[in-house]
Order: sequence, then C-alpha cells, then structure tokens
Amino acid sequence: MKDFILLFRQAGNEQSPLTAEQIATTNKKWHDWIADIEAQGKLKDHGSRLEPAGKVLKPGGVITDGPFVEIRERLGGFIVVSAENLDEATTLAHGCPILESNGSVEIRALFV
Repeated sequence: MKDFILLFRQAGNEQSPLTAEQIATTNKKWHDWIADIEAQGKLKDHGSRLEPAGKVLKPGGVITDGPFVEIRERLGGFIVVSAENLDEATTLAHGCPILESNGSVEIRALFV
C-alpha cells in the first residue's frame, strides 16, 4: 500500500452564498463520501478544510496575499488515502462532492 493525497481545488474565488439547507446537504455529502473511504480501510488522514486567506512567500522575500493569486482555482482542503496504486487512489476520488461544484481533485503519491 502507498499513501496518496487528494487535494480539493475549488473553481474561482467568487462563490454564491449558500443557504443553511445547502450547507447541511453539502456537509452530509462530504461526510458520507469520506465515511465510505474509511469503511473500506483506505482513509489514512482526515486532512482538513483550508481557510481561503493566506500568504505566499516568493524568492527574494516577496510576500503576496494568497494563496494562489496567479491561478483560477484555489486549494480548499485535502485528505490522505492508502491505495495499491495511482489508479486505485483515483477511483477513491470519484464521488468527491467538490466535483459537483465544478471543482477538481488532484491525486498525488506521497514520498516516504
């Protein structure tokens, strides 16, 4: 088994405000998806949701407001899963709720 990080990227920085009901529905989808991975014995680390604000340190000590001002997607969070290979880790990423809101999941193997 190998460890993979699933990075959740959200499209754009502008988002319409969600109602309390939409938030509850979305949270349940995330919970159910992660619980399914955990039930398979594949969840290594629950990861975390990331705050949208941050800073980027660049060469020469240049600091910008971030986190990723140069791209149209922002990193929203991550989990770590165990899988036999990249294909299996990618299969685990299917069903991720971020895909319903035009986001994406980046799947990367972790070096150990």
